[in-house]
Amino acid sequence: MELPSRRAVEDLADELRLGVPAEDLDVYHAAISGLLGSWAVVDELYDRDVAPTTPVRKWSEPADNPLGAWYVTTELRERTDGPLAGRRVAIKDNVAVAGVPMMNGSDTLRGFVPSVDATVVTRLLQAGATVAGKAVCEDLCFSGASHTSKTGPVRNPWGRDRTTGGSSSGSAALVASGEVDLALGGDQGGSIRIPAAFCGVVGFKPTFGLVPYTGAFPIEQSLDHLGPIAPTVADAAAMLTVIAGADGQDPRQPAGVAGTDYLAGLENLGLGLRIGVVAEGFDQTNSDPGVNAVVRRAIERLTAAGHVAEDVSIPWHRHGAAIWDVISVEGATWQMVQGNAYGMNWKGSYDPAQIAFFGEQWRRDPSAFSETVKLVALGGSYALRSGYGAGYAKARNLEGVMAAAYDSVLDTYDVLVMPTLPITASLIPPADAPVEEVLGRALEMVSNTAPLDVTGHPACTIPAGLADGLPVGLMVIGKRFNDADVLRAAHAFEQTLGTLTAPDREKEFTA
Repeated sequence: MELPSRRAVEDLADELRLGVPAEDLDVYHAAISGLLGSWAVVDELYDRDVAPTTPVRKWSEPADNPLGAWYVTTELRERTDGPLAGRRVAIKDNVAVAGVPMMNGSDTLRGFVPSVDATVVTRLLQAGATVAGKAVCEDLCFSGASHTSKTGPVRNPWGRDRTTGGSSSGSAALVASGEVDLALGGDQGGSIRIPAAFCGVVGFKPTFGLVPYTGAFPIEQSLDHLGPIAPTVADAAAMLTVIAGADGQDPRQPAGVAGTDYLAGLENLGLGLRIGVVAEGFDQTNSDPGVNAVVRRAIERLTAAGHVAEDVSIPWHRHGAAIWDVISVEGATWQMVQGNAYGMNWKGSYDPAQIAFFGEQWRRDPSAFSETVKLVALGGSYALRSGYGAGYAKARNLEGVMAAAYDSVLDTYDVLVMPTLPITASLIPPADAPVEEVLGRALEMVSNTAPLDVTGHPACTIPAGLADGLPVGLMVIGKRFNDADVLRAAHAFEQTLGTLTAPDREKEFTA
């Protein structure tokens, strides 16, 4: 770090309105220069004892990419045995794969190459999986649709003019098209469940903290989740078995958190489950009657198969989107933008190279942010300057009340269900779409998914059927850290409802 001149200290004192008398500037300049010498010591120690060496790994631009779902492709394998041996996995491009470029859908990270694998990537490789490449995600992951990535839109295999959903857009498209067996997704407002539902596959958002987020680009530490996108619940369970559990580096994880064999747990098939059908999930401002009808018919089929379903009311679900708005917007502005993704004030593993790269690059050209990130930066900055974070604090304190509202109903029912999304996949906006359309399409579908990122409840979307030829998702919700029960229920429901096959599956694609 270059030491400041006396004039730089004077200018900074004036900017911060610290009221430093002119006669004291020399003292402050000397003291600051001495203090900043510690940064040089830390740099030297880090480079000597901690800094990783980036491995050399082969990767390439995708040769055939009709859905726009691949960022880069590779073929990484560490072993030929293990529970995921032979499975090809796509990694969402907000998750670090050492030696392979990571763009996070944004020009503000373009050119960055991580030096260390994310914990989940290490676990997948150790389980015998083959990492087939990085799947395109939305610009800094802040979109529920698939048109904001700087690499271009990701297209739905159910209709190439339709969104896949986001922000794990490429992950869901690659699974639905059959190009990969499994994919890793991330979820802060629904970003696993949204694209999985729009693409007619399974998406599982684990309980907050069950899967370590270490090595993934954060948005807001209290909302960050990683989880599987897969063709079936059994596939999702197999992947979760590998990636769940504490890594000792992620502050999101409570002490002693551990996974289990979620795949083996499916053998005890849930029969005669008590299902709470959340009325508020069908009553969103933009709810498509066709979506509601498909989900209601799916529930009728479940009751015919021996399960018990009853309508329940959780009024707090209506408030979930507003609570999420405050937490995600103020929190992401403070952490992802001002705090250069990682923020500060927590113990765990940081990526200083990524922090420095992103912090310098976005400040060089803030106009490179997507429209959705600009909305967050504007709204969050205004709210923080006006309320000093009190709005965030209030929303955070409401979390417990909202979580208790779900839990009180889950004391009576095994799981809750509702439409994953209020709509089916909408049309991808044209490249010259007005900003109101870009923003509207990006955020129109999160009302049922986002509240559960705040409360941290596990939630799984499975296909419920088709509305006007497009997939509709049924979301299955359970108590926190009862992930095995949610998967078991979703698996039981899948046996009745079946799976979906996209019309584009295995057409015009290369392995």
